[in-house]
Formats: sequence, structure tokens, C-alpha cells
Amino acid sequence: MGSMNFDPEIQNFIKVWLTATASLIFCHQIPARIPGGAARLLSILPIIYLFTVLPTHLSYIHLAGPTIFYLVWLGNFKLLLFSFDQGPLSSTPPLSLLHFISIALLPIKTETSTKQDQSPTSYSNLKKWKKASIFAVKCLLLAAIVSIYKYRDFIHQDVILALYCCHVYLGVELILAVTAAPVRAILGLELEPQFNEPYLATSLQDFWGRRWNLMVTSILRPTVYHPVRRVSALVLGNRWALPPAILATFVVSGLMHEVIYYYLSRASPTWEVTWFFVLHGFCVVVEVAAKKALAGRWRLHSMISGPLTVGFVAVTGGWLFFPQVIRNGLDRKAIDEYSILLRLIRDRM
Repeated sequence: MGSMNFDPEIQNFIKVWLTATASLIFCHQIPARIPGGAARLLSILPIIYLFTVLPTHLSYIHLAGPTIFYLVWLGNFKLLLFSFDQGPLSSTPPLSLLHFISIALLPIKTETSTKQDQSPTSYSNLKKWKKASIFAVKCLLLAAIVSIYKYRDFIHQDVILALYCCHVYLGVELILAVTAAPVRAILGLELEPQFNEPYLATSLQDFWGRRWNLMVTSILRPTVYHPVRRVSALVLGNRWALPPAILATFVVSGLMHEVIYYYLSRASPTWEVTWFFVLHGFCVVVEVAAKKALAGRWRLHSMISGPLTVGFVAVTGGWLFFPQVIRNGLDRKAIDEYSILLRLIRDRM
């Protein structure tokens, strides 16, 4: 892979997103006029299929990864909800074409997107300065991590895995920050946050539900968690409806991660990442049950539960989440792409 191959990749990237945009114009004009239900779903299925195959035209991880996530996972799930008059694409009055496309393609915060910042100017400026400072620090940290990879052959594998965890966190945060600026300036909309200081989590329920991968949480709740819980309540009763809903949500998340891994590596799945999410789903079920049983009687201090939670996620991630990434060379490919990008920028300056 070299810098000379980057231009065709950019062209494919633009074509993919223009095609996705055109398909959403169709959704806004035709299926939106069909009553929600099976008929609307049938009219949208070709678009769901299109969203599923479009990322196959991309090979660079830093272009293919976000595209797979936004189109194959978030976009398709939003379209499925829209088929039944649910989710962020369903609105009264109907969304304008621009907002429909934006919300379908990006993780837009619809509930606060039209609200203006009512903070005093001085406080608002202080927040902007603080955000800019944090952004700069995260950029430096990511650059430092990428630089350390040069010496990876002399570093213990456990340290490399810890760096990968930080890399994922910082990389996604920075990509979203870069994306959010034009979205806010052009459309006046805000992106959903991806993380909420996950290193401060005090339980697995807190980590997965309120701190990590919040975009996924917001789309899995209406598409998987709530429907499974309603059906389970009818079959098992309200008391036992929660565990199946939690487990189903984690299983779907695991399977979608397998899909992402397949797109990026084109290698047959080995299911470690699915088992990672199954394990965490089971542990969350146990944790929720324990909290209910011990409510008001005993609780771990956050100084203990916090490190235990983060440590458990890190250890199980090294055991089950990252092996497929490392086995298929996706980690080295992603790191190489930084060198290609820097070389390309240097050549064109």
C-alpha cells in the first residue's frame, strides 16, 4: 500500500457517500409517503442492501471503518426503525430533506439539535477554550501512541494491548470532533457523544450503558433492547424480562462487530468478539441482579469498583476483543495508514 493508491480510495469514498445521499433522497420522497409497516419496509429494503454493500468499495481502515459503522450499522438500524414510524427519522412534522439525510448518515443529537446555547458569553468562551485544550491534548497523546508503535517489537504485548485501548478511545473521539465542527457550522446540529469518560466507570452497567459507545447504545435500545423486553414480559412476565433483553442487546452488538471485522479483513469470523460481548452481557445481568438483591445493604466503594470494572474490560478485551484484529493484521495496517497520510501531506506541501 502506498501514497499513490490514496487518490483512488478518496474517489471511491466520495462516490460511496454521494450514493448513500442519493438513496436517502429516495427514502425521503417515496417510502416516507407510504404508511409505516411492511409496505414501507419492503420499499426500503433495496436501500438497506445498498448500504450493506457500499463499504466493500473501500479498503483503507480509516475510511472504511467509519463508513461501515455509519451506514451498515447505524444507518440501516435507523431505516429499520423508520419503516415502522419509529426512531430519529420519524418526526411530526416530517423532517426536511437536509435534516433527514444528516440524521440518517450521522449520529445527530435530534433532541437538542435545534436548541441554541443559552450560556453567558464568557462561560461559553471558557467551555470552547476548555474543549480546544482537551482536543489538543488528545491529539498529542494519539501522536505519542502512534510514535511508540515504532518500537513495538521491544514492548510487551500487554502494553501494546493497553495502547490499542487508548488508541481506539482517542481515535474515535478525534474523528468525531473533526466531523462535528462542519456539521455544527453548516447545519447547526450536534453529534451524539461517543464516550463519556469511560475510565471513570464504576460498574459494567455504567460502562456500557452510560460511558462507552453511546451511539451504539442509543440505537440498540429502540431496535433490540425495548422490543425484546416487551416480548419477554409477555412470555416470562415483567420480573424476568430484563435478562433476555440485556443478553440480546449484547449478542447483536457482538454480531455487528463481527460484521465490521469481516468488512475490514475479509477473513471468516472466529467469533471471539461475539463471545466478548456475550460474556459482558451475562456479567451485566448478574451485576443488575446483585444490585437489586443488595439494594441499600451493601455496595462497593467507587475507588474499588472503578478499577475492577476498567480492569475487567481491559483483560477480557485483550483475551477476546483484539485477537481477531491482531491475527488479521488490522492493527499494523491501521498504523501504516498514518505513515501514508503523513507522507502524502508532506509530498503535497
